[in-house]
Amino acid sequence: MRERLCARMRRADLPDEACGGGSSFARAGGGAPRVASAGRAEAGVAGAVGLAASPLNSRADVLHLSRTSRVGNRRVALAALVFAVAALSVIVAVGALSVDAAGATDFSQKNLAPSWEHPFGTDWMGRDMLLRTLAGLSTSVLVGLLAAGVSAVLALVLGVVAALGGKRVDAAVTWLIDLVMGVPHIVLLILISFALGKGFWGVVVGVAVTHWPSLARVVRAEVLQLKESTFVAVARKLGQGPASIAARHMLPYVLPQFVVGLILLFPHAILHEAAVTFLGFGLPPEQPAIGVILSESMGYLSAGMWWLAVFPGLALMATVLLFDAAGSSLRRLIDPHSAQE
Repeated sequence: MRERLCARMRRADLPDEACGGGSSFARAGGGAPRVASAGRAEAGVAGAVGLAASPLNSRADVLHLSRTSRVGNRRVALAALVFAVAALSVIVAVGALSVDAAGATDFSQKNLAPSWEHPFGTDWMGRDMLLRTLAGLSTSVLVGLLAAGVSAVLALVLGVVAALGGKRVDAAVTWLIDLVMGVPHIVLLILISFALGKGFWGVVVGVAVTHWPSLARVVRAEVLQLKESTFVAVARKLGQGPASIAARHMLPYVLPQFVVGLILLFPHAILHEAAVTFLGFGLPPEQPAIGVILSESMGYLSAGMWWLAVFPGLALMATVLLFDAAGSSLRRLIDPHSAQE
């Protein structure tokens, strides 16, 4: 930094005694008022420091990070993604295998506080809350995966149709997006689930129908931007058909945004499934689910059995954060704007 400032001061013919010499005018024997020289020196230093600390230079420093730093950042993101996926896989597998054990009752072990034998305690029927929580998380994750997958496909289709279907189709899809987003998710989800008789499929259809508008907007914007890009126009002039342009030029750019949006839909789907089930419009009480566990625990909190709601709630938050970490890490790895950071 010091050498850079000195070099700029010499090129500007400013006094550089701090750098080991004076200005060329002073060395030639000429004289100038010290006040003027000092003013020029201060202005030169301020300008050099301002230029060195400008946002452009700071961004250039970020863009020109060493390969070791960039590879290190990518390794951290990849490690976070692998950890999140592995943890979610373990939760789903263990929960699916413990469904029968989670429903086993033992009234001699009812209402036990957390201990080494029962880390999450037991409920009023002697059921182990750790096994019930894992089984409920497994059910919630499976519901979220199915609902988010259907919602993402719906968003992809409508987003592409809106971008490539002309002004009238675009206006119709945009109006539908605004209509769905204008109604609160939880209200529309309850109405759809209740109309379909509640249960598993009522929740899945309700979540899928209410969570596609945001991702559809992203897909529509990406396709519209690519449609007007130079390389797509060149490909069209070279005789490539719409299918070839979509597969070779548009899909590689839209796919990363779509995949990241799909993963980030999972936390919303899981939370809304738990909320609807908690309110009594979702999964039935005999099916293990976090919403059922939290709903049943409300009647026992006043008796001091706090573990019935605290541990399942914390487990649900941890699962949602794992999905969020997976989506954020995947975005850092495949998004062209952040892949080199």
